[in-house]
Amino acid sequence: MGYRLDTSGRAPLHKRVERMMRQLIAESPYCDGEFLPKEVEISEKLGVSRNTVRFAISKLVNEGLLIRRKGIGTRVAPKRIPTRLDSWWSFTREMQSRGIEVVNYEIDVRIVRAGEEVAEALHVNQGVTLIEVLRLRGTETGPSLLTISSFHPRLKMTGHEDFYRPMYQMLEEDLGIIAAFSREEISAIAADEWLADKLNLEVGDPVLYRRRIVSDTDGQLIEYNKVYYKGEGFSYSIDIAKG
Repeated sequence: MGYRLDTSGRAPLHKRVERMMRQLIAESPYCDGEFLPKEVEISEKLGVSRNTVRFAISKLVNEGLLIRRKGIGTRVAPKRIPTRLDSWWSFTREMQSRGIEVVNYEIDVRIVRAGEEVAEALHVNQGVTLIEVLRLRGTETGPSLLTISSFHPRLKMTGHEDFYRPMYQMLEEDLGIIAAFSREEISAIAADEWLADKLNLEVGDPVLYRRRIVSDTDGQLIEYNKVYYKGEGFSYSIDIAKG
């Protein structure tokens, strides 16, 4: 197919680059696992800025179509069975539905500068100022999960919001922001010293790790959320209907 941008219509440049990238990765040799050309090479061939190419690639990474490894390269992700969660609740609401009282063991609200990981997930410039919230919660028997939420600076949050309330309820009722879509990645990891201390575990104990990117009803990113669950206390179920 080569490197050709669609010049018809009035689609924004970044949308045209994204469309071209989708076509590119669907063809051999990239769909067969070969690494994509470097961003600078693509930008030179297309005659667009490197940031425009990076934005398009980041979007495909967030959709799970590409895998990017720093210092190694970017390649097409292995084919996976797509799943859709018809609804998702906050931890507090889910526990309340089961008659379990949630205990907040630690809530830490900070104004930070976005690092590389957060900037890529939220499609913002690295170093931009945003609100980050760490919450350690559980039941009366002890902490069960640790969440770290980074909020898009577009939300103009002050850090004085009531983070003791269910997160998405607070966003909707106080800020008029409705969380409508969540893209999830779930994996198992081993607890390091920091996680072990927070969750009352031994170093190396299993931890369920969930990475979540949340968008509003307009499809705009609002939150990058990382959750660490005690391995022995949780399972994650998804209902899948055969198409």
